[in-house]
Formats: sequence, C-alpha cells, structure tokens
Amino acid sequence: MITMHLVDKMARIGVESAFDVLVKARALEAQGKSIIHLEIGEPDFPTPRNVVEAGQRALGEGWTKYGPTQGLPELRQSIASYISRTRGIKVGPQNVCVVPGGKPVMFFTIIALLQEGDEAIFPDPGFPIFESMIRFQGAKPVPIPLRESRGFSLDVNELRDLITDRTKLIILNSPHNPTGGIIPAGDIKQIADILRDRDIMVLSDEIYSRITYDDPPGYKGTPTSIASMDGMLEKTIILDGFSKTYSMTGWRLGYGVMPEWLAEAVVKLMVNSNSCTASFTQRAGIEALDGPQDSVDTMVAEFKRRRDAIVKGLNSIPGFRCPVPAGAFYVFPNVEGTGMDSKALADYLLYEGGVACLDGKCFGAQGDGYLRLSYASSFENILEAVERIRRVSSKWTAK
Repeated sequence: MITMHLVDKMARIGVESAFDVLVKARALEAQGKSIIHLEIGEPDFPTPRNVVEAGQRALGEGWTKYGPTQGLPELRQSIASYISRTRGIKVGPQNVCVVPGGKPVMFFTIIALLQEGDEAIFPDPGFPIFESMIRFQGAKPVPIPLRESRGFSLDVNELRDLITDRTKLIILNSPHNPTGGIIPAGDIKQIADILRDRDIMVLSDEIYSRITYDDPPGYKGTPTSIASMDGMLEKTIILDGFSKTYSMTGWRLGYGVMPEWLAEAVVKLMVNSNSCTASFTQRAGIEALDGPQDSVDTMVAEFKRRRDAIVKGLNSIPGFRCPVPAGAFYVFPNVEGTGMDSKALADYLLYEGGVACLDGKCFGAQGDGYLRLSYASSFENILEAVERIRRVSSKWTAK
C-alpha cells in the first residue's frame, strides 16, 4: 500500500479559531440548544440595497466572465481615489490590486517579501493568519506585545528593540482585531521615523478603518495610516476591503494598495492562483465606494450603541474587566478575575451558558486571560448574552 504525505511546511500553517468555534456552536444548535453567536467577526447588517442592486444589474449585463487579473480598471480607479482622499496620499490604479477578500493581500505580500531566515514582526494578540503565513513561508514570526495598559497599542521602544538586520516586514493593524485598539497618531509617526531609512516593508491592515468611535479620548477621527507619513508610501501595503464596512463578507472582495513593483508581483501570484476576482462583485464594489454612504454611518452608530451596552454589561459581572474599544466591533475583556483559564471559560460559556465567544489565546500568547466577543450581533442578543454569562457566573463567584 502506498502512503501519500503532505509536504513538511503544511505543518506550519494554522487556522482561524472563530470558524472552529462556529462549528461547535452549530452542532449544539442542531441538538436544540440556544446559542448566541459572538464568535464571528461578521456584521449582521444586510449588504446595502444599492450595492446589491448594482451586483444584480451587473449579472444581468453579463459581467460573468473573466476580468483583468489586477482588477477592473474602473474599480481600481475608484479605490485609488478613495484611498488618496481618506489617507491624504496620492496613489493611482496602478498601485491597486483587487483580490477575493482581505486575506489574499496578507498571503501574497508575505510570499512575495519573505524567505527562509527572514523575520517579520506582528501584533500579539493579533489576527492569527499573520503568524500562520509567516511560519508557512519559513520566516521567523516575532510578536510585538499589545498590552491593555496601553489601550492595546504597541510600545514604540519595544518595537525598535525587536528590529534586527533580518527584519523584512512589520505588520500593523489599526483598528485592531481582536481588541478594538487604535495606534495613536503620535506613535505612527515615531514608527515611521524608525523605519523610513531601513530596508523594511510595512503591511498595514486597515480593514476596520471606517468603524471607529469618538471615544475613548484621544482616538477621535479616522485612524492614521502609516502610508501618509513622509517617505512611507513606497514602503507600505495598505490592506482594505468591503467585507466589514459594507457588510459584504460573502462577496469576497478586498484590495491592496502598494508600490507598483510589488503590485506586479501580486498580479503574478493572482494569475497563478485565482486568475481574477469575480467581475460582478467588482461592479458592486464601485457602487459601494462611489454611492451613498448613509448605510455605513447608520451601521457604525449602531455598533457604538452595542459597544456601550456590552462594555457596561460585562463590567457588571464579577471577574470581568472590559476596556472600551476605540474601533472595530470586538470587546476584549480581561477575565483573570474569574480564576478560570480563558480557554476553559470560553468552553464553559458555550456549553453551559449558550454564548459563543473566543479564548484570547487564539490570537497569541498575550491574549491569555482574555476573551474576544464580537458585538456584530443584535442589541437584543448582546443584552441576552450578558445575562446568560451573569447566570452562569456562580461557577467562579461561589468560590
């Protein structure tokens, strides 16, 4: 009998734990148990009607064939105009690569820029695909801790100390998943000063850039993109997309904005993997960017209402300490006061409380002692989830 084997590097690649928990939660629901889903980072709002109609119209008009690998010229122009306007920089369609979702930007960037022996600095806690792809490529992942005491932002001096001659990539994510933290503008400037004259690229994950709030103090307004700093545009890859801002998760539509030389490499990787992004979804993307933005404003206002409710609710539960996030749609409460391991607590809340959330360790070692809960669920669900947690809190309050 012949035994087939996977290549060794497949052992380096990880997964996204939110989907694992979703499977467990769905299995419990199939058994008749009521589960409130706060594990998946997916807006519960419908895709805006004008965007859906644009997609339907595109299907009727025959936008169902292959398109340019780099993306439709009209969408790339809309993206370039949007990014130039919102980040205060000047980029053109030649800098834009349209891809099926945000993850391909991470995937292609890391493949194109890292090789065996290189080092890449990434946030911890952070989106798990960052570390997964760095390891897959054979590079060394170097975590930069994000601490609650700093609003879950990095320490610039600590970042400086982690940089070596082998550092080739630094990943920033602001607003941040899983904590909702935002890197202050002053820190972004200091990071740019450190990197400007070094042979290091920056992958700036800005997928939550439109989902920000006017508090806590110091974070008012649009987060600062490092690409807007002097000398950094040619060293930065901006990752953005439509999934979060326009509730288009299933449309699989994202993009990277990057130097032209890197865009050429990403196009090669695209043509060898996906050929192109679906044309009709790109037509819908044009409408999303260029059409009315009322739905985005309405969604963000509702997220803020939900955020305030879940923060207040969790802080009223013994053992929980929940900071106020400045952006995205996640809370990252400290649960060390419960006396339970965060993984055991997440499992307990799922199986006994009927609340699906994530162990902070899913996002790195610095997430130990925390949970991630998404408030991209209805206001009523959030209030009920808090009450369910309160009802089962006797497990730790009775000790």
